[in-house]
Amino acid sequence: MAGLATAFGSGAMTNSIKEFAKSKCLLVIGSNTTENHPIIGLQVKKAARSGAKLIVANPRQIDLCSMADIWLQQRPGTDVALLAGMMKVIVEEGLLDEAFIAERCEDVDVLKESLASLDLDKIAEITAVPLAKIVEAARLYATNSPAAILYTMGITQHTHGTDNVLAVANLAMLTGNLGKESAGVNPLRGQNNVQGACDMGALPNVYTAYQRVDDATVKAKFEAAWGVTLKDKPGLTLAEMFGAAHNGEIKALYLVGENPVLSDPDARHVEEAIKKLDFFVVQDIFLTETAKLADVVLPAATYAEKDGTFTNTERRVQLLRRAFEPVGSAKADWEITCEIARRMGSGGFDFRSSAEIMDEIAKLTPSYGGISHERLDKEGGLQWPCPTAEHPGTPIMHKEKFTRGKGKFTPIKYKPPMEETDEEYPLILTTGRIRFHYHTGTMTRRVKGLDKIRPEELLDINPVDAARLGIRDGDMVKIASRRGALAVKAQVTARCAPGVVFMTFHFAEAAANILTNSALDPVSKIPEYKVCAVKVEKVVPASVMESGEAVSVR
Repeated sequence: MAGLATAFGSGAMTNSIKEFAKSKCLLVIGSNTTENHPIIGLQVKKAARSGAKLIVANPRQIDLCSMADIWLQQRPGTDVALLAGMMKVIVEEGLLDEAFIAERCEDVDVLKESLASLDLDKIAEITAVPLAKIVEAARLYATNSPAAILYTMGITQHTHGTDNVLAVANLAMLTGNLGKESAGVNPLRGQNNVQGACDMGALPNVYTAYQRVDDATVKAKFEAAWGVTLKDKPGLTLAEMFGAAHNGEIKALYLVGENPVLSDPDARHVEEAIKKLDFFVVQDIFLTETAKLADVVLPAATYAEKDGTFTNTERRVQLLRRAFEPVGSAKADWEITCEIARRMGSGGFDFRSSAEIMDEIAKLTPSYGGISHERLDKEGGLQWPCPTAEHPGTPIMHKEKFTRGKGKFTPIKYKPPMEETDEEYPLILTTGRIRFHYHTGTMTRRVKGLDKIRPEELLDINPVDAARLGIRDGDMVKIASRRGALAVKAQVTARCAPGVVFMTFHFAEAAANILTNSALDPVSKIPEYKVCAVKVEKVVPASVMESGEAVSVR
């Protein structure tokens, strides 16, 4: 969010999913699209089969690599260097869109100055990508328009994730690939309503539609609407909350729809923080690993048991209809929150339906101003910005001008990951998802068919590393970081480069986030999930550690 908001004034996909099939070039970076966003992956495949140039930048050999014109297998955590190298080639070879830059952007000279001192041979060394491939990728992207960039958490989950996003934005503006069909910068959201949650102010520094809490005019508007006095100081992110709880600065926590004992980095530290709270409430659809630690668990309704809306990754607001009544004492999240507020004596929570809540959203949220349940029921999904009831929605953003006026170039300097390998921890662990399970597995691990396809965690390790360590496919191994250790079954595969291993975070029995690094991006406050220094050793005999047994190394 922070990077695109800085560059464009809006932190969301600039284009629509169906457009990718007609792109002339697609740069897929930090995204295993066919596994994590299979419907979007189909559009990418369709474009490639129709002759579009496909550039894949990923430390792992994903499915799309087999269709790619170029696969850039960069070292984890070197995306800024890779993108800067591509931009330097584009500038030096005169492949930039001078007219677009002059009319629509600002500060390009500052970017050019930052690129001038770069040594392309050094970039190749840092990234482990041959210079010839960097040059070829730059030429392909710059000379095949419209070109779209797709990225996910492989870009954002770093201590320099904001820099990664700013570099992506720079690349798109440099080549004029914004404000037109089948182009743009497109962050693919990890869950079905991540975009909607952010749009509704589920961030510590903004109200709905990214209206800042420290803006006096915005503050006055919401105070008048709600009849309360509001603070103008941004709050804490989820990761910061657990740090504050661990330090005794937060005494109580109300957690909705999250399982941080599995999903947050340095999971042991998270569990310790929760246990230090005086009062802990969890609101969820299942009794998760985190909910088991709660003082009170509030049973929430599932998506099929409530009315409302989801806003998907392409900014499309879609109406959700209840299919059946909630099971047991479960209620819709909004009903639970309103009931608690009323019992605490707060006014303004007398909504009778989710449609009434959407009406308030429209009144206070300019980009949602023309959206209502009634209209969604008649017309189907609408893409914001949709400021009035007559507005058709916006499939392509920034067509005439950027949300902030002019697109802003930002000079970017490569910074190494916060945690690097050394003699004791010589391997890099990177994490991600697979097609058959979802996030912490809270829902998908309860589906027998999916769990049968992939019932356990596997550690992907390159044959070179496996041979050096005496590890064979299917062996039990111990993987340890500076924060913890666990046992897992090895899967020997060339999908990872030598020196890099891979795990998912779907399995509570082998919770990868016991290992991961909690260092934060200083701007977005997102943890560095994608780079973690580890060591791996064969477990002999296998019975020494059962699969997933965690061991503290503190």
